[in-house]
Amino acid sequence: MKFAGTYEIAAPRETVFGAITDPAVLQRCIEGCEKMVKTADDTYETQLKLGLAGLKGTYTGKVQLSDQQPPESYTLKLEGKGAPGFVKGTARMRLVDKNGKTELLCEADVQVGGMIAAIGSRLIEAAGRKMMDGFFRKFGEVVVLGS
Repeated sequence: MKFAGTYEIAAPRETVFGAITDPAVLQRCIEGCEKMVKTADDTYETQLKLGLAGLKGTYTGKVQLSDQQPPESYTLKLEGKGAPGFVKGTARMRLVDKNGKTELLCEADVQVGGMIAAIGSRLIEAAGRKMMDGFFRKFGEVVVLGS
C-alpha cells in the first residue's frame, strides 16, 4: 500500500528536521510506541501496542533512519512483527521552507501480512491513513508547543 501526505508545521525547517529525526520525539508521536532503544547509529529497536479491527497485539521491530540530507530529507525504514502479523515499510520525508514554516511531504510504501492482511485492504488503508495523520498532528504539536 502506498500513502502520501503533506503537512504544514509552524516551525523552521532546521527545527522540524531535528525533531523528525529525534527518537525521543518519534516515540512520543507514534501511537502505541512503548519503547525505542538505540541499537546502532540511526537504528532503533521498537515495541508498539496496536489494535486494528479487533486484532490487538504487541509488535517488536526496528526503525532505521537513512539517506539523511539535513535539513531537506531522509528515509525512515521500519519492520515489525507480532502475533497478528507483520508490517514492513519505507517512508521518504521531504522538508520544504514555506514562509517561516515547514511543509513536510511524506511518501510511504507499506506491506502487511498475516492475520492483519486478512481483514481487508480498505480497512488497513483507512487505519494506516489515520495513524499517519495522527502522527503528524501530534508531531506538529510537539514541535510547536514543545509538549
